[in-house]
Amino acid sequence: MMPASTLTATPAPAELVTEARVDYHDLPTDAGRFAVITLDNGAGKPNTFGPGGLAALEAAIDEIAGESVVGVGIIGQSRGFAAGADLRGVAAIRDLPQGRAFGAAGHHAFRRLGELPVPTFAFVNGSALGGGLELALHCTYRTVGAAGARYGLPECSLGLVPGWGGTQLLPNLIGVDAAVTIIVENPLSGNRLLSAAQLADLGIADVLLDGADFLDRSLAWAADVITGGTTVPRRDVDRSPATWTAAVARGRSVADTRVHGVAPAPYRALELIDASRTASRDDGFTAEDTALADLIMTDEMRAAVYSFELVQRAKRPGGAPGNAVARPVTKVGVVGAGLMAGQLALLFARQLRVPVVLTDIDQERLDRGVGYVHREVDKLVSKGRLPADRADQLKALVTGSPTKDAFADAGFVIEAVFEEMTVKQQVFAEVEAAVSADCILATNTSSLSVSDMASGLAHPERVVGFHFFNPVAVLPLLEIIRGRATDDATLATAFDVARGLGKTAVPVSDAPAFVVNRLLIRLLSEVVGAIDDGTPPLVADAALDPVGLPMSPLALLNLVGPAVAFHVMETLHAAFPDRFQLSENLRRVVAAGKPGYLVTVDGHTEIDPEVTALLGAGDRPATGEQVRERVLAALAQEARLMLDEQVVAGPQDIDLCVMTGAGWPTYLGGITPYLDRTGISERTTGQRFLAPGVASVPG
Repeated sequence: MMPASTLTATPAPAELVTEARVDYHDLPTDAGRFAVITLDNGAGKPNTFGPGGLAALEAAIDEIAGESVVGVGIIGQSRGFAAGADLRGVAAIRDLPQGRAFGAAGHHAFRRLGELPVPTFAFVNGSALGGGLELALHCTYRTVGAAGARYGLPECSLGLVPGWGGTQLLPNLIGVDAAVTIIVENPLSGNRLLSAAQLADLGIADVLLDGADFLDRSLAWAADVITGGTTVPRRDVDRSPATWTAAVARGRSVADTRVHGVAPAPYRALELIDASRTASRDDGFTAEDTALADLIMTDEMRAAVYSFELVQRAKRPGGAPGNAVARPVTKVGVVGAGLMAGQLALLFARQLRVPVVLTDIDQERLDRGVGYVHREVDKLVSKGRLPADRADQLKALVTGSPTKDAFADAGFVIEAVFEEMTVKQQVFAEVEAAVSADCILATNTSSLSVSDMASGLAHPERVVGFHFFNPVAVLPLLEIIRGRATDDATLATAFDVARGLGKTAVPVSDAPAFVVNRLLIRLLSEVVGAIDDGTPPLVADAALDPVGLPMSPLALLNLVGPAVAFHVMETLHAAFPDRFQLSENLRRVVAAGKPGYLVTVDGHTEIDPEVTALLGAGDRPATGEQVRERVLAALAQEARLMLDEQVVAGPQDIDLCVMTGAGWPTYLGGITPYLDRTGISERTTGQRFLAPGVASVPG
């Protein structure tokens, strides 16, 4: 280990320094004097570590080293344990030596704590992510609070690797296969995090200690451990080469499926995990320093940090009126009782904890809709995601009514009926006749004009677009659309409700298909158009694999459904006939009732032979590279036109929409940084979307 003096660092200008305060406690049962380090940035925000925070931790360890103690604990302030590295500071690193120094500084501070001559305890009193969880892994023992917090190593989703010991310590603590899941698979699967109970099952948490007296209970437990009253078993880890090789191979398969070899981070993480079976700590940590530095100097990492900051800023969306004019919502109405309506009802009831009433044209449909909600509640209980005592309360909040009179005392009514203008206009006319003067009317339309939908109402100012993405419980995005007549109170209420639902709300102008669907349908129309021109369907479908999108275009078409996609294409063709062509081949697929172009045969994806028989043969086949260039140029054109039309305020909103509504990879930074980095935006539109160095390595 290098001496501490060589790692002295000055806080980065933007760093919110996490200080490390030392207090001393006399342990119960005369176990001895015990030091507790409390991490606290003084701002009530999650603790992070930049150069200043690491220096503060080193200073705390220096102080303790001069004292006589039987053990050392570390805990976070009331907001949680620690959220890892200061990403803004990471993004400020400009070269490989700086990157290696940052990795080495984290290793040094954490390792000094973990290798003190007395037992060390991480008192994990809240969420521990990235470097925060790695800090806990360096300690001898870990107590974890059991309520509500989340834990994980999300670095691969940020274009990085766990660079402060995670790839070396975790596999040797819980086994290599579980470590691959936490380090690689979970971050690439929507950044899945762990609960306290899962930490205990895996052997990361030695004991769960819930309650407001967490510190006192942790100190008592530490006293038992130090005096020998409690023995902490360690699980046997299979370190055989075959087990390690199989787990790493599984991880590579996951990475190939998720990122198609485009993002380097998961592959570097797997190399480090593979080496952790035999590497010494010195060698393993040095390898982490090198990998971390290399990845910091990649476009993918810079784009991922750009993405992260976009999502964080979206919690305070611009373009929304202040909360002061928002109206209270104490009851919600949902028009329709189909699958989407059921998802909406469950979300509103679960998140807002207000009564939700569904309506539909007959009792049978209502019963199915309410029954769907009840079954989903039962699934949440069976998966441990909802306490059993909350289930009955939640079920009681969701009811059905055959008439819209049940909306009389609702503050917010959302329609989820067939995507047809006349149908939606009729529904809103009926709802307006039943609701109070202050009730907000929301439409979940995916492509139709909110203004036209409201045009026949007595009070069009209370109509707003509230466009969810499927599955509703998973995808964070809500496109909030202001119609021509929508007033500030309606818009403010919509954003307030979105916040209560835990959604990422983006203000969008009332333009055909808004943002996400306009881009996705343009993508699909270009791929289908290439097939119509004679490109083999599987060639066209695989053309975008090098981009690393979450699914191929034809898989997306299968998911959306050809009929729905074609219906939105018709809307966009009517608005922009020069760019959105209607595919006669796709029309035939819809007419034949086919669920898509793709079928799975013996585990392999193929083109449905019946679809092949429907396709007219073009005489202008293209290569995969040509299809990819065609699609990306079309997306660049469409994004530029949306900005010119002021559909959104800036390219950042487009990126936020595609990441949170369509699952575009964070390591791409959404659409616009990728189009800039590849030069496609300038070749297509004559200009970049973002300034050089934004979401990319500075030149």
